[in-house]
Amino acid sequence: MAFRTALRRVAAVNAAPATRLTGAGAGAAAARRSYATASQLTHPDPTEDSPSGKMVREHVPYMVTTYSRPPPVFVKGKGSYLWDLEDRKYLDFTSGIAVNSLGHCDEEFSKIIAEQAQELVHASNLYYNPWTGALSKLLVESTKASGGMHDASSVFVCNSGSEANEAGIKFARKVGKVLDPSGSKVEIVCFQNAFHGRTMGSLSATPNPKYQAPFAPMVPGFKVGTYNDIAAIPSLVTEKTCSVIVEPIQGEGGVMPATEEFLVALGKRCREVGALLHYDEIQCGLARTGTFWAHSSLPKEAHPDILTTAKAIGNGFPIAATIVNEHVASKIKVGDHGTTFGGNPLACRLAHYIVGRLADKQLQEGVKAKSEVFLRGFEKLRNKFPSLVKEVRGKGLILGLQLSEDPTPVIKAARERGLLVITAGTNTLRFVPSLLVTEGEIEEGLKILEESFEAAMVKA
Repeated sequence: MAFRTALRRVAAVNAAPATRLTGAGAGAAAARRSYATASQLTHPDPTEDSPSGKMVREHVPYMVTTYSRPPPVFVKGKGSYLWDLEDRKYLDFTSGIAVNSLGHCDEEFSKIIAEQAQELVHASNLYYNPWTGALSKLLVESTKASGGMHDASSVFVCNSGSEANEAGIKFARKVGKVLDPSGSKVEIVCFQNAFHGRTMGSLSATPNPKYQAPFAPMVPGFKVGTYNDIAAIPSLVTEKTCSVIVEPIQGEGGVMPATEEFLVALGKRCREVGALLHYDEIQCGLARTGTFWAHSSLPKEAHPDILTTAKAIGNGFPIAATIVNEHVASKIKVGDHGTTFGGNPLACRLAHYIVGRLADKQLQEGVKAKSEVFLRGFEKLRNKFPSLVKEVRGKGLILGLQLSEDPTPVIKAARERGLLVITAGTNTLRFVPSLLVTEGEIEEGLKILEESFEAAMVKA
């Protein structure tokens, strides 16, 4: 409430008429001048009569309203930056929600698109092509080499994170029915604050009323537990459980890391009852934590049977993958699942290049070093704004800043100063920049963020 009250005061001060004032009025005017001098709006949101505003008005009537978007219209990107229709440059700490791992318009990525588009884009999964198998092989080999999923065996390639999780859910149900032909081993355990996608199966594993209620009833057979609650695992995961789906770091849920003890206990319990362990690393995987997979540092007993990835694997091109071990793969037969577009040569050639880049140890070490720059900056913010900044969470370049108030004013203030950040969970600022972001760009963004906090907290 104090945060919003401060903003209203700022708005009132900035709206005051430019006349000669005395007493309290003079003080307010001085505050206005001080605020304006310290924090000029370099990127004010486009007005309705701007080129951006006109384009939005023309297009919006034809678009289903599934998103609430701010006014800027982005038309160009390079590295860690985006440019809008007014040719204003923004530092992007969102990377398309952890998608543009190599930044916008990586040169080799763009070259591959042009080359492969002239050779073969699509020929259907009824036939082999050189790239689907090559990508699958690289994913399995890179996963094992990284210390993650030691028994990774094979890969199903699809188009999106939600589809990858749907495949994992279907595979788990199939395995459960093979292990127990009575049909009782079909329960899937998920956790509060999880986000696994918006298609009906993955949505059923996303126990958030905001997402589920409009589309209820959900797919039956999902059981919800409390994240990081080790004591509840024995009663939660039972002989009826075919799979446990969990994010090693909950992204949409507020950048909440699972403890190693929790994941080890989950893995142990899954083995005891013959359930599969499914890690959703769609947001936290592929070098974002400073290791190839977020679970790469865990002991083998905590490794998954199913591992899903998307987002970073395509750097903006739609592609995803479900990696499984032989225990799972041996139960899946021809016709059990499929995809029209998934695994086409263009997508797989791009992903093959990207996976090769993200598997590089030097890149991963760079992620860890850049994380430290962020963490030092966040600690400075927490010391300067102790009533607002409550906690720092995350690992590598998936980081969350827990605030005591709605972060929307900070996000708007940052955007109007040329920095893009997004939210997660409840009152959490989420930072998922390109993995190639430079330390100088991080420092630049942290400076804008501090100015944005000041703008939001200033008193009249």
